[in-house]
Parts: sequence; C-alpha cells; structure tokens
Amino acid sequence: MPQKTILIVDDEAPIRDMLRVALEMADYHCMEAEDAQQAHSLIVDRKPDLVLLDWMLPGTSGIELARRLKRDEVTSQVPIIMLTAKGEEDNKIQGLEVGADDYITKPFSPRELVARLKAVLRRTDTLADSGPISVDGLVLDPVSHRVSIHDEPVQMGPTEYRLLEFFLTHQERVYTRSQLLDHVWGGNVYVEERTVDVHIRRLRKALQLDEHDRYVQTVRGAGYRFSTKVAAKET
Repeated sequence: MPQKTILIVDDEAPIRDMLRVALEMADYHCMEAEDAQQAHSLIVDRKPDLVLLDWMLPGTSGIELARRLKRDEVTSQVPIIMLTAKGEEDNKIQGLEVGADDYITKPFSPRELVARLKAVLRRTDTLADSGPISVDGLVLDPVSHRVSIHDEPVQMGPTEYRLLEFFLTHQERVYTRSQLLDHVWGGNVYVEERTVDVHIRRLRKALQLDEHDRYVQTVRGAGYRFSTKVAAKET
C-alpha cells in the first residue's frame, strides 16, 4: 500500500511537532500548515489523504475551513478529523454537522489518534473503491458524493448523507440509536441518542420524492432499519 499523506493544521508548532512524530512513527507522510489559508492551498495542490484540523485557528477558524472544504466539489471528499480542546456536546455536533469525519478532544494519546485516523481512512478507502449504490431509483454515488432519485438531485446535509450511506450498505438489519451513533458519528463521540431521531427525520424529509422516505423505517422498541419491503409509509 502506498504511504498515506496527512496534513496537520494547527497554529501551535509544538502540537504540530508532536502530531508529526506520532504519525511518522506509524508510517504516515506528514505536511503541516499553521492557518486556514495555508492549509487550503496545500489541500488543493497536494491532495492529502486526510486532514487533522484544529478547531481554533487565527483568522479563519478550523470549523469554517471544514465547511468550505466540504462545500467545494474539488475538496469535498477529503476526510477531516477535528482536533479541539472544546468538549461540549454542541461543539462536537457542530463539527460533525459541517462534514467532519471524526472529532478528537485534547488532550489525547498518540495511540488513540492513530487508531481513529486508521478507522477513518479505512472507511473512506472502502467507500471510494465501491461504485454507486442504487435501490429502486435512489442512487448514492460515494465518489461524487451525490444522491439522486430517478435522476433528480436530492439535497441533504453531511450527517444525513452518512446515515443514508450506512443504511444503503447495511439494508434489512435493525440498528439501535447507539449503534448508529457508533457507525455514523464515530466512536468516542458523545452525542445524545435523541440526536439520531432528529437526523432520521431530516433524512426522511430529503427522501420524500416518490415516497422513498418510507424505506427508512422505525422498528418500535428497537431502532431503525432501511428496507424496501414496506407495506405502508412510516410516520
């Protein structure tokens, strides 16, 4: 396997040094940026395999850079792990809402960082190797990051996209809220289980064209599943 390149974005040189040493020991190639402008140029020009992005940066914040990257078709597929000292749940949700793939709160161990990084890269590589997923006119293309129903574009947020992606690759099985949090939001991200319900509602709303929302089913007392075997529209 070719060596993966990780871009470290942090305005504090000692933290960049610590991260670089830990990642180089794990056989990753590293690039560094101290602000959002420098980071964006490197991402566009050098196309790293993953970005470790600090939440608090001088000028344009890390969260704003993440939002910009995910909105741009050229950079939308670059995985992002947010690094921050902020531990409050709303900040974690905000980080994931803009499309970050995982979220690590400082302080953390190099071992934890490498494990989480490997998990994100493994998940990204698996999806990149797969072709479009099609179910009854609903198509999700993991390469272009687009969703359509009968060739009509479907707009949805990044969390709803990841939910749909997970459901389409794990059809007919029931998942609890806790399991969905682990698989879609990522391990060690502490978000209330009711957050899942909010995003399920948003996903259903996005899939209302031709009533495809009925495939996202509530299994009372258990959780949710994606199934085309449905007799009536779920509420």
